[in-house]
Amino acid sequence: MAVTIHRETTESSERIYEGKIVNLRVDTVRFQNDKTGKREVVEHSGAVAIVPVLADGKTVVLVRQWRTPVGAPLLEIPAGGLEKGENPEECARRELTEEIGQTAGHLVKLYEGYSAPGFCNEKLYGFLALDLSDESADHDEDEFVERIEMPLAEAIAAIATGEIQDMKTIAGLTLADRYLAN
Repeated sequence: MAVTIHRETTESSERIYEGKIVNLRVDTVRFQNDKTGKREVVEHSGAVAIVPVLADGKTVVLVRQWRTPVGAPLLEIPAGGLEKGENPEECARRELTEEIGQTAGHLVKLYEGYSAPGFCNEKLYGFLALDLSDESADHDEDEFVERIEMPLAEAIAAIATGEIQDMKTIAGLTLADRYLAN
């Protein structure tokens, strides 16, 4: 039986935490059956994720960095948060320089979507970076990343083996592989 989905009405909202990267609020909402409930919402300004492809067209640049929330280092594509007033393409160019010391002659938008819409409003923009040139890396003072060059085919295989577990990276690599195959 099909269910018609109606908008939830926010009756009240309480800011619980205000941080550097995220805020947390708890909303009281009214459902379509007229009952009320709570929704915990993580507010985030948005982020970009970039698949840098070297001149051979077959090698990508990944980063390995410690991720405290999962208690392990993860193999990922370069990524970072949007600053106030910054558009996604500008952010992608900035993050490429900060994380891997490269600039892109050409950016291709691969995807735009919500990372975890069940509890977070973060919108993620994925890009393919082509025609790379060197620039000195400018890591944030609290960011420690290992740069790893890997054939794209090997990175795709690393998804299947579980070596790559980060979803923005899985989406980016999969869509980059499809784009480059055409």
